[in-house]
Amino acid sequence: MITSVSNSRVKQVVQLNTKSKARRESGLFTAEGLKLFREVPKQWVDSVYVTESFAKEHREMLRGIDAELVDDKVFAKMCDTKTPQGILTVIKIPSYRREDLLGNGKTPFLMVLEDLQDPGNAGTILRTAEGAGVTGVILSKKTVDLFAPKTIRSTMGSIFRMPFVVEENLSEALDWLKLQGVETYAAHLKGQHSYSEEDYRKGCAFLVGNEGNGLTEQLSARADHLIRIPMEGQVESLNASIAAAILMYTVHAQRNGCSSPRER
Repeated sequence: MITSVSNSRVKQVVQLNTKSKARRESGLFTAEGLKLFREVPKQWVDSVYVTESFAKEHREMLRGIDAELVDDKVFAKMCDTKTPQGILTVIKIPSYRREDLLGNGKTPFLMVLEDLQDPGNAGTILRTAEGAGVTGVILSKKTVDLFAPKTIRSTMGSIFRMPFVVEENLSEALDWLKLQGVETYAAHLKGQHSYSEEDYRKGCAFLVGNEGNGLTEQLSARADHLIRIPMEGQVESLNASIAAAILMYTVHAQRNGCSSPRER
């Protein structure tokens, strides 16, 4: 049993929780809780830490798993949450290619995230993306780290199933999408048509920008279509994850025969 906060493995976990550089250099990240432990692909698991009380309560579930016992007080130091559940998994960061985002035979449906900074927004978009049938996510290098603990919790396990790539240059990524026959849509105040008037039944990708500044003009100019989400009252814009959800589920509805774009 690990009983000291000076233990090298405890220090490693703390570093993985707090520093993106540590995650990047080690190729590892952490996930707290039973739900994420159950959903992570077993081949991604590097190590598992549990409290003694958790091990006793879940003895059958942990049978055959090389889990390290940790003193409760030390375990609390290893966790990012205030009320740990008693199990923490250290996981290998997955790697994907651009081609993995195209749906493996499905009609491509992607989200492109430019410089999002809020972990909750990024994680919620990934979670919603899985639910709406998105085939992959492209992120700018300045977007919040997907493997920060808060982001991981917000994905609710979708991080294990949603292919993604981080791009140095999003404009180049849009060029590649065009070569794949994927049309790009940017929600923009200058959008000529409402988002509900477009046809998304062919390959498509939505561009979502930074919470405070929106999409850069450079990236908006590269989009094939500028669309708008109509606003009532004095509201100027929606939360990034809410706007993304509206767009994603419009595609889901069209592709499942629940609605069709308006005739123009």
